[in-house]
Amino acid sequence: MGCDGRVSGLLRRNLQPTLTYWSVFFSFGLCIAFLGPTLLDLRCQTHSSLPQISWVFFSQQLCLLLGSALGGVFKRTLAQSLWALFTSSLAISLVFAVIPFCRDVKVLASVMALAGLAMGCIDTVANMQLVRMYQKDSAVFLQLPVPMAVLFLLSKERLLTCPQRTPLLLSADELALETQPPEKEDVSSLPPKFQQHPGHEDLFSCCQRKNFRGAPYSFFAIHITAALVLFMTDGLTGAYSAFVYSYAVEKPLSVGHKEAGYLPSLFWGFITLGRLVSIPISSRVKPATMVLINVVGVVMTFLVLLIFSYNVVFLFVGTASLGLFLSSTFPSMLAYTEDTLQYRGCATTVLVTGAGIGEMVLQMLVGSIFQAQGSYSFLVCGVIFGCLAFTFYILLLFFHRMHPGLPSAPAQDRTLGMESSECYQR
Repeated sequence: MGCDGRVSGLLRRNLQPTLTYWSVFFSFGLCIAFLGPTLLDLRCQTHSSLPQISWVFFSQQLCLLLGSALGGVFKRTLAQSLWALFTSSLAISLVFAVIPFCRDVKVLASVMALAGLAMGCIDTVANMQLVRMYQKDSAVFLQLPVPMAVLFLLSKERLLTCPQRTPLLLSADELALETQPPEKEDVSSLPPKFQQHPGHEDLFSCCQRKNFRGAPYSFFAIHITAALVLFMTDGLTGAYSAFVYSYAVEKPLSVGHKEAGYLPSLFWGFITLGRLVSIPISSRVKPATMVLINVVGVVMTFLVLLIFSYNVVFLFVGTASLGLFLSSTFPSMLAYTEDTLQYRGCATTVLVTGAGIGEMVLQMLVGSIFQAQGSYSFLVCGVIFGCLAFTFYILLLFFHRMHPGLPSAPAQDRTLGMESSECYQR
């Protein structure tokens, strides 16, 4: 069977659980998307300054990080994973019902902190389950969760809505399908694709596993450099969506408030488009190649925006381009790293945690620099962080070359017992 037919077969066999995991990202996406275009309205509502309102971003991203690290606790059984996703989606719904009544920036920061915890749990648990189901083919199925951005495209600048509560769609037996062995079955007798790997532990248990003591240095270097790439790229995604509106209405561009309000919509719209386009592409192109193209594209886009910083047309074109290049970076990096480590590391948890730290730190950093140095510094920060992402990615490729357990070995392919080599020949 060809690669496309096999991938289609996998989706048909796991359609209902896959749609369930994708659906929870709508709540996640709403939290990510709404802060940028409502920034000035929230400042007015809470009577706060730009540095003060930046703490709302910080509190959300800090708790997203904590939620990502703690999300692995709920993956031990399928029922726990589903309950965690349902509870997180419901919590986000309640948060958006409360936001219009927050008149103090501290109260708003506390409410968004709760949303951040739920977001982190969704990010870790849903991605972990998708990787567990599809393993070497996960790059295809990790692309789509950002239709979440469609929710933002349907909103207005001053619209703060409460999304509907996501029902619990599946029972544990229905969702298990072929992805989980029976609890009492001897796991050692199962094929490796059904065995539990240490890569799906939470952050704390990952760090405490004694069998990692003999791992080569490249094993840890791959975790670190991959997390640093996402630290930069996800941080850029959060910072750009949060402050592109404020950048556009400032001098020298002085774009009207109505026109500037389209920029976050354009950015998230092209992230959604990029994810959709990446679905067929990821079945033919290696995840490593996709990440390289994305990182180079991000750097080049920021350079063009910096050169033509006085041109409004280039701002809109650059925003769309940036959304395309950033769209598939996270899922491609996750699939590439898990594949490199043969699903035995802590890649999912470490990468989600690194991305969460990046969104937390870079938004605060860019907001502080923007306030102190002016609007031009917004693009300078983008160029610097993009170049750092490219540097860390080159280091990741180097450590991959040095890693002794390359998945291209024929014996490894026989052990994995998977047909994915048709798509990912090294």
